[in-house]
Amino acid sequence: MQTDPPLVPADDLIGNPQPNASGPGGPRPQPRRATARFMLSHPLHILSLGFGSGLSPVAPGTIGTLFAWASFAVLSRYLTVIEWGVLIVAGFFGGIAICGYTAKKLGTDDPSPVVWDEIIAFWLVLLMITPVTLTEQLWAFIVFRFFDMVKPPPIGYFDRRLKGGFGIMFDDLAAAFFTLLVIALWRMSV
Repeated sequence: MQTDPPLVPADDLIGNPQPNASGPGGPRPQPRRATARFMLSHPLHILSLGFGSGLSPVAPGTIGTLFAWASFAVLSRYLTVIEWGVLIVAGFFGGIAICGYTAKKLGTDDPSPVVWDEIIAFWLVLLMITPVTLTEQLWAFIVFRFFDMVKPPPIGYFDRRLKGGFGIMFDDLAAAFFTLLVIALWRMSV
């Protein structure tokens, strides 16, 4: 006879094994909900949750990408192209560990509040297309969000097959690549 889990707030169950849920390594913890308290519990969570942009209850990936766009505009006043390149490469490889750590703590493979992947990928898009007008940046945003949300092949394949921090980071890198490809094809046609 199966019993229902106790009716207690989700925060009380955090870190405790979920009843009747077990995997190869034993009981799995119940997935956590990302909150401001969770984000502030570790510096890596602050980065992976996009300095709070991933905590948006509506479309956290879109809000994280908007944060990337705004932060790119601010930081571009201080960083050279080479410094941006170093930041993006370091952010990608560091993001594998950062996003993997936060995903593990949240108890899910690719939690939507983790938006560091969107930030790094959209910084790459903006770096590669700059200098452009605000309208062209808006189109880059729209195309990137399309590829990141819809995940057409092969992006969806990567999203399903690659797990952990690398999987979190790689599918957004693929979305950035296809965004840049669309922009390049559009530029060639005009």
